[in-house]
Amino acid sequence: MFAEERQQLIVGLIATSGRASVTDLAERFSITTETVRRDLASLEVAGSVRRVHGGAVSPDRFSTTEESILERAVQRQPEKTRIAEAALALIPQGRSGSVLIDAGSTTEALAELLSARTAATAGAASHADVELTVITHALPIAAKLSGEPGIALHLLGGKVRGLTQAAVGQSTVEAARRIRPDIAFIGTNGIHAAFGLSTPDPEEAAVKAAFVQSARRIVVLADSSKLDAETLVQFASLKDLDTLITDRKPSQGLADALADAGVEVVVA
Repeated sequence: MFAEERQQLIVGLIATSGRASVTDLAERFSITTETVRRDLASLEVAGSVRRVHGGAVSPDRFSTTEESILERAVQRQPEKTRIAEAALALIPQGRSGSVLIDAGSTTEALAELLSARTAATAGAASHADVELTVITHALPIAAKLSGEPGIALHLLGGKVRGLTQAAVGQSTVEAARRIRPDIAFIGTNGIHAAFGLSTPDPEEAAVKAAFVQSARRIVVLADSSKLDAETLVQFASLKDLDTLITDRKPSQGLADALADAGVEVVVA
C-alpha cells in the first residue's frame, strides 16, 4: 500500500471514530509506530488531523470544542438509543426510588425511554401507587418527564446555559450537594485513562462533579466517540465511577484503567 493511500485511510478512520492511537494504526496497517508517526506528522501539516499524546484526533477537536444539545441530538442516534436502553434496565419497574439524570443527548435518550415506559405501565394495579423520583437540571429532560404518571420530577434551578439547556452555577451546585439519589446517570464529553471524565465548560464541570459526589451509584453514559478523549475540565476520576455504558469495547489502555478502578463496563 502506498503511503498516500494509507494516509487517506487514516484520515477516514479518525473522521469516523474521532481519534486513533499510534499502536492501533500500526497494528491495523502492519507498519511500525515510527511510520505511523511520520504519516500523522504529514497529515497534521496538511491540516487533515491534529496530533495528541499517543495518536491523533480530528482537526476540529479541541479541548473547548462543544456542540449544542440540538446538534448532538441528531448524531449517533442508534448508538445512543442502545446505551439508553441498557441504562433503563438499571431502573427497576414497580419500585419507588430516586434517580438523577444529567444533561446530555444520551441521557436525554434515557429520559425519553423512561417516559415511554412509565406511560405504558400507567394504571397497572401493581404500579398504581409507585412513584419514581427523577431529579435533573436539564430543561429538555424535564420537558420529557413532566406530567408523566408515576414520576415525581424535581428540577434543580440555576442559570440556564444556552448551549446545553442545563442549569449551572453555584445555586445548582449547592442544590446537588443536598441530595442523595440512588443512581446518577452522568453524561461526559470525554473519558480518558489518565484524565478521567471531562467537559469543556467549567460551570458544567462543577455541576457534574457535585452530582458524582452526591449519588450512591454513578453510571456514565458515553458513546464511543467520547472514549479516550480529553476536554478542558476534569470533573471525576475513573475511581469515582461504578458503571460505564458505551457502544464499543474501549481501547486496551482505557479498558485496563477502568478495570483497575473497579468500573463495570457494559457494551450496548
